[in-house]
Amino acid sequence: MIEISRCGALTTIQDIGRHGLRHLGISQSGALDPIALQQANLLLGNAPGAAVLEISFGPLALRFEQDCAVAMSGSSFAASHSTPDAAFETRLLPGHAAIIRSGETLTVSKPLVPGARCYLAFAGGIDVPMVMGSRSTDLNAGFGGLQGRALQAGDLLPTGPSSQHQVESGKGIRPLSPSHILRALPGPDYESFTTDSQILFWSQPWRISHQSNRMGLRLNGSALQLEAPRELCSAGVLPGDVQVPPDGLPIVLANDAQTIGGYPRIANVIRADLWQLAHVPPGTSVYFVPVALEEAIAAKERQERYLQRLSEYSQRSFT
Repeated sequence: MIEISRCGALTTIQDIGRHGLRHLGISQSGALDPIALQQANLLLGNAPGAAVLEISFGPLALRFEQDCAVAMSGSSFAASHSTPDAAFETRLLPGHAAIIRSGETLTVSKPLVPGARCYLAFAGGIDVPMVMGSRSTDLNAGFGGLQGRALQAGDLLPTGPSSQHQVESGKGIRPLSPSHILRALPGPDYESFTTDSQILFWSQPWRISHQSNRMGLRLNGSALQLEAPRELCSAGVLPGDVQVPPDGLPIVLANDAQTIGGYPRIANVIRADLWQLAHVPPGTSVYFVPVALEEAIAAKERQERYLQRLSEYSQRSFT
């Protein structure tokens, strides 16, 4: 059992998410960066999609009641572990596994880039109940994770059975670095926007608003305009859809977004680039780059091959 003795805002339990339930109005949830989640899990011999902590802000302090291997991936956060009477602390390096001993406290103090996210995995995964096929926290609907909410001081985290093989702390996986360039396909309503707005969408930097969250990233820039006012029927939407509300400022939908929407969709961020949404904090900017469907499919396949190689590496390390 692991006790949370201190917890900043918006630390949640997430796994790979809920899929195939959007027709029932169930959002995807899950880690905004599923690649970082899988990297951390594979370092520990866990199933790739095991439940982890998604940490958006520090500080976070965890007290361990038994020895446990951990791994952190995603954006770089300052993290270390020590016993109460220790004269020094041992750093936890991103992309590496480490053993936290019984009685030690692991502290994740702050992101090196404010507003980004990291993922902390535990050997055996976080063993909270499955809800509709996932342990992920759905903050809007209030289920999954631990009572459907962000974690707080005093919470206890159970872990599942872990691999009996020794964790190789000397080996690591380099976390990916976001480029802030989001490749995208023209959306179903792309032709409804003026030619100037189409050019503007692809050419200008879009600044991430402080109103962004796990539902979506709100963007600030020059407003986009439709050729003519339109009344759209609500339709199914997905993470990566770029909606444009009446104020003309786009919203990139993320994992906790609603399942239907009525705003025009100017573009859709390709699946291979969606992980970057976890690491583009407010105040930074992104650019959209148009790609063809063939390039989007090829990028997805390259990412899948990368994850397959990581899985094979993990299996060799733990057998």
